[in-house]
Amino acid sequence: MVLSTATETVMLFVDRLFLSRLSMLHMSSAMTGGLTSFVFSVLIVGTVDYVNTLTAQYYGANRMEETNRILFQGIWFGLLCWPLLLITIPLIPGFFALFGHSPRQIELESLYYSLLTWGGPLVILRSAFAAFFIGLGKTRLTFIANGLGMLLNIPLNGMLIFGWGPVPALGMAGAALGTLGGSLMSLTILATIWWRYPPAREWRRRLGIRLALPDRKLLYTLIRYGLPMGAETFVNTLAFNLFLQWMHSYGETVGAAITITFNYDMLSFFPMFGLGIATSTLVGQYLGAGVREHAQKSTHLSLKLALSYAGIMGLIFLIFAPTMVSAFVNPAEANAAEVRDLAQTMLRLAAIYTLFDAIQIVFRGSLAGAGDTRWILILSGILHWSLVLLTFIGTRQMWPPLVIWCFFIGMVALLGLSTAFRYYMGRWKDIDLVGRTTI
Repeated sequence: MVLSTATETVMLFVDRLFLSRLSMLHMSSAMTGGLTSFVFSVLIVGTVDYVNTLTAQYYGANRMEETNRILFQGIWFGLLCWPLLLITIPLIPGFFALFGHSPRQIELESLYYSLLTWGGPLVILRSAFAAFFIGLGKTRLTFIANGLGMLLNIPLNGMLIFGWGPVPALGMAGAALGTLGGSLMSLTILATIWWRYPPAREWRRRLGIRLALPDRKLLYTLIRYGLPMGAETFVNTLAFNLFLQWMHSYGETVGAAITITFNYDMLSFFPMFGLGIATSTLVGQYLGAGVREHAQKSTHLSLKLALSYAGIMGLIFLIFAPTMVSAFVNPAEANAAEVRDLAQTMLRLAAIYTLFDAIQIVFRGSLAGAGDTRWILILSGILHWSLVLLTFIGTRQMWPPLVIWCFFIGMVALLGLSTAFRYYMGRWKDIDLVGRTTI
C-alpha cells in the first residue's frame, strides 16, 4: 500500500516539475487548482473510499457477498453525486479571485480545475475498485494498477505539456489531461481484474444484476460511517486549501516557495498515508474477525514504521534542502533567489512536523478502521479551522510568512498528539460495524 501511494506521489511530483519548466507560476497554479479540485471532490471520493473499511470487516467476518455488493454501493453513491461537482466549474474563477490571485494565475488554475472536475468519474470509479481490493488485503493489485498508470502518466504529461511531433504543446491543459490518462489506465486494470476475480464471478453467477443494484441497508451503512470520513477529509482539505490560497496572496514568491515545499512534503506524506490506509484495512479485518489484540498489534507496528520513515525524511529535508529546492527554481526568473531562500527555510522547518504527521496518520487510520469516524471529524475540524482563522488574521496584518508556517507546524503537532490520546482512550473498542462482538 505504501508503494501504491508512492506512485501517486511520483506522478504529482513529476507533473509539477514539468510545469516548473514553463514557469513557476504554472507550477504554483497546478498546486492551487489541483488542490481545490481535490477539496470539492473529496466529500464524495472520501465516502467512496470507506468501501475499504467495510470490505475489510465483511471479509474478516467471512461475508463475501457483502464485499462485492458494498463495492457497487460506493460506485452508485459517487456517480450520483458527481453532477454536483460540475456546478462549481463556472464559479471557480471567482473563488480564486477572492484571494487576490493575479488574472493570469486565475486563468491557469481555473483551466486545470475544470478539466480535472470533468474527469471526476474516472477518479470515483478507480477509488471504488481500489478500495475494494485494499479491503481484501490485495494491495499488490492496486500497486500494479497505479504503477502502470504512473508509467503512462509521466511520458503522456511530457508529450502533452511540451508537445511532441504532431501533438501540440498544451501546457497546463496537457498536465490535467495527462493526469486523467493515468487514472483511466489504473481504472481499466482494476475493473478488468475485478471482472476476472473468481469470487466476483461466482457472485455474479448467483445474483446476476442484483449484485450491482442499490441496497438500502448497505448504502445506509456506507453513508453512516463513510460520510463522516469524507466530511472529515473535506473539512480538513478545505481548511488547508484556504491556508494555501492565503499564503499565495502574499505574491508569486511565497506561492512558489510553499509549492516547492509541499512538492517535497508529498514524498513524506503520501507513503505514510498509504501506511495509514493499510492500518485501517488490517484493523478492519481483525475486528471483523473478532480479534481485537491483532488490531492493536498492527497499529503499533505501523506506528514504528511510520516514525522511522518520517525521521529519515526529516533528516533529508534538513541536510539536502538547498539541492532539492534548486531543482524547481528557474534561475532566469527575477525572484529566483528569494524563492530559493524562503523554500529552503520552509522545507527545513517541515522536518519538525513529519514525525507528528506520522503519528496522526497511523492512529487516524486505526480509528477509521474501527469506525470511530465522528470524533476524528470533530477534532481535526477544530484544529484545521483554528489554523484558517490564524492565517486569515496573519495575512490581513501582513505577518511574516514564516510565522504562519510555524502555526501550520503547531497544528499538525496538536493533531498528532490528540489523535494518539483518542486511540489510547479505547472508545473504538466498543464500536461494532458488522453486527458481531469482538473479544
